[in-house]
This record gives sequence, structure tokens and C-alpha cells, in this order.
Amino acid sequence: MFEPFARADQRRWGGVYLRGLLLDGGRKSVEPMAARLGEDGNRQALAHFVTSSPWDAAHVRARLAWRMQPVVKPTALIIDDTGFLKDGDASACVTRQYTGTAGKVTNCQAGVSLHLASDGASVAVNWRLFLPGSWDPASPKADPVKVARRDKCAIPAEVGHVEKWQLALDMIDETRSWGIEVPQVIADGGYGDTAAFRTGLEERGLDYVVGISTTTTAQPEDAQPCTPAYSGLGRRPVSAYPEPAQTVKDLVIAAGKRAARPVQWREGSRPGSGRSGHKRMYSRFVAQRIRPAGREIRKATAGSELPVRWLLAEWPADQDEPVQFWLSNLPETTPLPVLVRTAKLRWRIENDYREMKQALGLAHFEGRTWPGWHHHVTLVSVAHAFCTLQRLSRSPKETASA
Repeated sequence: MFEPFARADQRRWGGVYLRGLLLDGGRKSVEPMAARLGEDGNRQALAHFVTSSPWDAAHVRARLAWRMQPVVKPTALIIDDTGFLKDGDASACVTRQYTGTAGKVTNCQAGVSLHLASDGASVAVNWRLFLPGSWDPASPKADPVKVARRDKCAIPAEVGHVEKWQLALDMIDETRSWGIEVPQVIADGGYGDTAAFRTGLEERGLDYVVGISTTTTAQPEDAQPCTPAYSGLGRRPVSAYPEPAQTVKDLVIAAGKRAARPVQWREGSRPGSGRSGHKRMYSRFVAQRIRPAGREIRKATAGSELPVRWLLAEWPADQDEPVQFWLSNLPETTPLPVLVRTAKLRWRIENDYREMKQALGLAHFEGRTWPGWHHHVTLVSVAHAFCTLQRLSRSPKETASA
């Protein structure tokens, strides 16, 4: 992993830092790691290596992706973001913002990650620290106090505010530039609700299954646009759908609960009646062909007909309404179980976050710099990949419990 490092001392301290992450211990910031590392516990050297040493984290992540692709055998790239809670306001890109980590608006950093994933394993191979508008001098939301802190945080001058969905597309482009070609992307509603993100995936020739909110609008598959007769005055009327678009929730409810079909997508980790002795993950789903609507979709569409896509909804037997929705551009012939298993593969990213945060100190970095954050999360990803390799070597057939 550290072959790109220019100096031997960088390679040495890279190995020591990784060992610190992998050792038992509750806190994985520099000082407690140094205390556990014995003769190698040079706190100053470790802090310099992760915070200030001029090594390119992207080179390490590329090597990580090359190493793990033949092991994971990824069927999808999974995109998501996670919060890094902070008490103070001195760390790079800290602001009050919503994070699912806390389930509320709070003081934190937000990191976007890209994971190679299959049913049996997953690994984070790319990261971006989200820079809020308050940290961008060119943004109308710029906060002079935060902008003045950029130099102390070593934020490159060219880095400005970019929406998370665009960071995701940028990471996909970078990962593909490494020679990692995975033609399918999975993301939750934080990304799937943005039409520009879905359009960006399609422009890149990528299939996707992405979460969407209940208020996303669409036309039924059989809806057809029509052009009103020209009165002879003014502009000629343009072709349009005669009925307003409906929410995806209303479309599924109109299909009725009887349209839901049972699907088992994997076996979980709890004891149960599955083949491996674990509980089967099971629910009921409705799949419809629809035409997603909205201004951005119309602008990106050639002709007057909106493109047809899959709408997938989970509607458990004990619920009066569907509880979760996804949109997909997978082929029309895609079977329902394939749609469901692809959508549900997103659980792997939550598993990765949990392992990296609870065991490997993902959120324990106490440095305040932009390079230091990217260095730390990259090294945690390498440590997590090492644990994944060990686990798979002990049980190559391990899948859901991985």
C-alpha cells in the first residue's frame, strides 16, 4: 500500500500507524495509539505523518482498490456519507449540518465515501471531505470566520463548495480512472432524489438502483404526451402530459397491496431458519414501470416522452402503506428478486461504517487539517481491508455475516 511513498520513514510510520489502528483499545487518535505501540509509540512522529507529511492519499487508495477488486469481486459501487461529530469549530469543514450519524442537525464534518461491494464483502476505496458553503469564499453563504480558518486547516485554494452528489460523481470518475470498472451504482435517497445525480450516472453508462423519497413524482408508464391544437395566435403549444405527475407513493398505493410479492434477499446475522442457521431477510415488494418527472428530467430528455424506469417499493404485510422506495434504470427484463437484492445491497456500507467507527477509529482523528483528515480515513480503509482479508481467508464462503 505504501509503495508510492517517497521516503522510507513515511513507509515505516505508515505501518506503525496501521498497527495502532488495528491494536485493541477504545480510542484510536494519535496519543492513545502511541501509548499502546511501545517502542514505536513516538507521538510526534505519528502526528506529523498523518497530519503534515506530504503524501498523496489518492495513490494509496488506488493501490487499495487494485488489491481488493479481485477479492471482493464487486457487483456494485455504493455511495453514501457519514458524519464526524465535533465539539469545537476549528477542524476543517466543521459546521452545523444534518448527519444520519446523530439523526439531527449538529456540529460535525461530513465525509462522502465510495465502496466496492458484493454479497460477501465490501471495502471503502475513495473518500471526500464535504466542504460546506460557509467555508467557501465564493459562496453567498460564506462565513468570514470559517473562511479565515482555511489556511490553518491547509484547505487547498482550489477547493470550493461542491454538493455531495457531485463529489460522488467525481469519485466514480477517479475510481474508474484507476481501471476499476463496476457498471452499477447503489445509493440512498440523499443522492437518488437528485435528478442531476441520476442523469450523471446515465451519461457515464452506469446502471443504478437508488433510494428516493415518497414525494418524487412520475407519470405512469402508459401516459402519453399530447400537443394541443394551435389557435393560430402566439407561440405554438408544446407537447405535454395531459395529467399532472403523481407521487411515487400514490402510484404504488393505486396498484394496491395485492400487487406486492414476497422476496427473500439474504440471510442475516441473527439465529433463524435459513440454510446457514441465520434469520432470512424477507419482505414484500411492488415493482412498476414509470416515467420519472420533473424539470431537470425534461431538460435532459430528447423528445417529448419521459424515459421509462423501474419503481421499486417495499410494502411489508403488516403495514398499511409502502415504507421505502427506489428508482432504477436496470433493463425492463430485470426480475423482481434482482431489483430487490441490488437495492438491499446497500446494507454493506452501513456494516463498513460500523466496523470502521467502532473498531478502527474512523471518527477518532483529532487533527484539524484537510490533508490529515484524508490521510486518516484512507489509513482506516486500509486497516478495514486487512480485517476483511483475514475474515475471508478464514471463511471464504462467508457472505451475509461478513
